[in-house]
Formats: sequence, structure tokens, C-alpha cells
Amino acid sequence: MTVRQVIDAATEALAEAGVGSPRVDAELLAAHAAGTVRGRLALVDTTPEFVSRYDGLIAQRVERVPLQHLLGTAPFGPVEVAVGPGVFVPRPETESLLEWAVAQPLPGSPVIVDLCTGSGALALALAKNWPDARVIAVDDSDDALTYAQRNLSGTNVDLIDADVTAPDLLPELDGQVDLLVANPPYIPDGAQLEPEVAEHDPDHALFGGPDGMRVIDAIVELAARWLRVGGYCAVEHDDTTSRRTVQSFDRTSCFDHVAARRDLAGRPRFVTARRAS
Repeated sequence: MTVRQVIDAATEALAEAGVGSPRVDAELLAAHAAGTVRGRLALVDTTPEFVSRYDGLIAQRVERVPLQHLLGTAPFGPVEVAVGPGVFVPRPETESLLEWAVAQPLPGSPVIVDLCTGSGALALALAKNWPDARVIAVDDSDDALTYAQRNLSGTNVDLIDADVTAPDLLPELDGQVDLLVANPPYIPDGAQLEPEVAEHDPDHALFGGPDGMRVIDAIVELAARWLRVGGYCAVEHDDTTSRRTVQSFDRTSCFDHVAARRDLAGRPRFVTARRAS
């Protein structure tokens, strides 16, 4: 069989299993099995060793093991991070929040905080955009911190093990932060999820209480305390809780320019605000 025929058969198997992007996944896994890049697949020789590796990867993807776990990495904006069991896989939807963040007019050496950092993808992308910034990434999951430490090694990002809902967290940041971003646990408890998410992303990174707002409300309180006047905040939320997230910012009376924003697919995805005087 040619490599095209092998990939065609894999695509059909993935489609039957309900994988959302079967052809793309089949090609990416073929490139991974061959140790090459997707654009050079036509040059791959379908040796028994390649076919065996590839069949094993496809079998796992049919069982809805996340593509990123099989590849060992996930792209996010301008960076790529290591991921695997125990850490939330960064999603393309969050890139809309990243695009908003990098468009904000921050001072020359800003202080930036990424809460619920997970793999560290958002913190890493922000540090790449602002190389002179002090970037602080916070999470309280041992597994996530292990991945984040690996992904942030050699950067200017400070990684802190802390619960973002803890009272009086990091008082030394009060009034010092120029930009605060967060992709927190925000899915309402009991929501039905795709197998890749429900069976492989950690619950701790997914669920935010009965209405999905438990961690978001705590982050808004932190933003009110940590942001300098004129500082910016962006918090991702479930597509059912945009209005509640706006209300959370409005309740504090500390913010202006509170805005509900959509991702590239048009779904309500995150809320932004500015710290008022």
C-alpha cells in the first residue's frame, strides 16, 4: 500500500469513530509515526515498522485518546508546548483571548499574570510577545506544574504553586499588575463533554462549580486587587456564562470597559475589562 492508501484507510476509521477532523488527524499521526512533517508525507516509505507504529497510533485515536497526547505537544499561537495525561490541552479558542491581550498598550516592562496556567501555554506566548516583562504563572495542580515547568524552562516566567481561590493570595502584587489573563475551570458541573475532554483532561481544570463561576468570581476579586489603575484583564468562560461573567466584573464597581467577546467560531468565549480609578 502507498502512504496515501494507508492514510485514506486511517481517515475512514477515525471518521467512523466520530473524530471531528479525521483527515487532519490521520496525516499528523502519519507524520509523527514517520518522524517527518505533514508536508513531506508523499516521501514516506510504508515499511512494516512505519505501518505498525501508525496502526498503534490510529487505534488509540479511534478510542478518542487526544491527538495532542499522541503527538506529545500542542500548538498555541506562536508557541508549542508539551502536554499529556494530567494537564489541560490548550485549545485554539483561547487564541482569541491571546490576540486581544497582545493588542493592549502595556508599559515597556509590564507585570503580567496568567492564572490557572496549566501547561503554561498562555504565559509562554505572552512572554514571547513581551520579552522584557515580568510574567507570573499560577497553578495548583502537581501534574500541570510539572508540564508548565518543562515548557517554561529557560524563560522569564515565574511559576508559582498556589490556589487562585485562596484568600489574600500574593498581596505583594496589589496594584502592581498591568495585565491579568486566565483560562480557569469554568464548565458547569455535570455538563456533557466529548470523550477527549471527559476522559483525558483533568476534572480540576474543567469544572467550576454548579454554575461554572466559582473560580471566575475569585479571579475577578483578585483582578480588582492586583491590577494597577488602567490595567487590563481577560477571563475565559463557558459559552453559557458570558452574561454572568460580565455581571461578576460589574458587581465590584472597580472596572470599566467591561466587554463580552467571541472566539473565531463566533461563540461567546471571554470577557475583558480595565481597572478603573
